[in-house]
Amino acid sequence: MGYLLNENNFNDVIQEWQKDYLIYAPKKMLGEGMYSDTDITRYAAINDISEIEWEKKSDFSFKEVLLPLSETLFYYTEGTVKEAEANRKSGAVIFLRSCDLHAVKRLDEIYLRNGYEDFYYQRLRANVRFLVIGCSATYDNCFCVSMGTNHIDSYDAGLTINDGLFHINSHWEEMNPLFSRCSQKEAEVVIPFVTSNQINVKVPENLSIAVNSASLWKEYDSRCINCGRCNFVCPTCTCFTMQDIFYTDNGKAGERRRVHASCMVDGYTDMAGGGSYRKKNGDRMRFKVMHKVYDYKKRNGYHMCVGCGRCDDVCPEYISFSHCVNRLEDAMKEVTGNE
Repeated sequence: MGYLLNENNFNDVIQEWQKDYLIYAPKKMLGEGMYSDTDITRYAAINDISEIEWEKKSDFSFKEVLLPLSETLFYYTEGTVKEAEANRKSGAVIFLRSCDLHAVKRLDEIYLRNGYEDFYYQRLRANVRFLVIGCSATYDNCFCVSMGTNHIDSYDAGLTINDGLFHINSHWEEMNPLFSRCSQKEAEVVIPFVTSNQINVKVPENLSIAVNSASLWKEYDSRCINCGRCNFVCPTCTCFTMQDIFYTDNGKAGERRRVHASCMVDGYTDMAGGGSYRKKNGDRMRFKVMHKVYDYKKRNGYHMCVGCGRCDDVCPEYISFSHCVNRLEDAMKEVTGNE
């Protein structure tokens, strides 16, 4: 079912949604960019449709709505443990692109269907609705077509903007009466999805762990500065670390938090006794790349990377993840001697 709404109509819908949901969307943060006097686009709660950044790709993904950067799991004293309340008690509506909704599928696989259901993820994931923003053109560094994430139908509602009107394709039957009541008219709506990107990525069919010994990884020992930005903007990077915080006024009480972590930074693989699995930046790059386009697929049948290209956008050393993946074919020839 399709509906055409003007800005005032859409704000009426948002006001109704806000009775049960928080609304999250990409929003331009003035002056908060990586460099002086630059802006950044990241997810935040909105109250008005005019707050949404429609034109630019968000620098950060929706991920923090479902996986907060820092989340208290429980509080403890000498004899008691109390579960922390969720950061968000109401449902949520998230405006996002096709690639990011594909990333939600990856997060669900990791946190809900990977042996044990993660309680803290599940309670934030429950009652979340997704509104997909159509992509009429590709963005810099995107390679979603190569990863098969450029198109999706499993949204609650799809949205595109034509002639100043918001065109809604709704699969959300519960909300159809609201859309109908607020719309200018009903019409067939087709959500646009890109069919080509400027960047194409090819994962070699014969990719195996033999590529771990290829020489290309050594190049990243000096190029990468292990800042970890690529991990924090990635919608499918999910690693975290645990921190026990002891209160200064009572050293026997405190709280346990899980905090986003990065496999690219120093200390991530440090072990008790002084051991460390991946000390060199090239080893960390190899782990990240292979996890995204090999390990995860071996277990789940599809790639972990969704091709959003944010890691390439944010790297201060201009390291390209997509270029690295495209080098894997030659790397396999090197290690198998089939040049």
